[in-house]
Amino acid sequence: MEATPITTPLGRISISSDAIAHIAARAVARCYGVVGMSARGRVPRLLTRDRERQGVEIGRDGDSVSIGLHVVVEHGLNLAEVAATIRSQVGYEVERITGLRIAAVDVHIDDVKSSG
Repeated sequence: MEATPITTPLGRISISSDAIAHIAARAVARCYGVVGMSARGRVPRLLTRDRERQGVEIGRDGDSVSIGLHVVVEHGLNLAEVAATIRSQVGYEVERITGLRIAAVDVHIDDVKSSG
């Protein structure tokens, strides 16, 4: 995936969209109420090399990043609260680890399932 270089006094740094997607997927997995990620349609499922990153879409504009997440949430929980937690945690972790500005974190709850 594309990587826009960030210029620093010591040189340039390139962070791939794949790396950002991996960071985001790990942050989502640690969020309370998330049962899993949801692949969108048949094409993403066929093209995804790492199932952990399925359901993560990365958009880039210079040094800012937009993240789209497709998740499955545990039945019975407040969906707005779970989505807000996911948005907050993913935005924080990606910005902390990469140093990139987070323009948006969009959470799409594609399904609700019982955890048992």
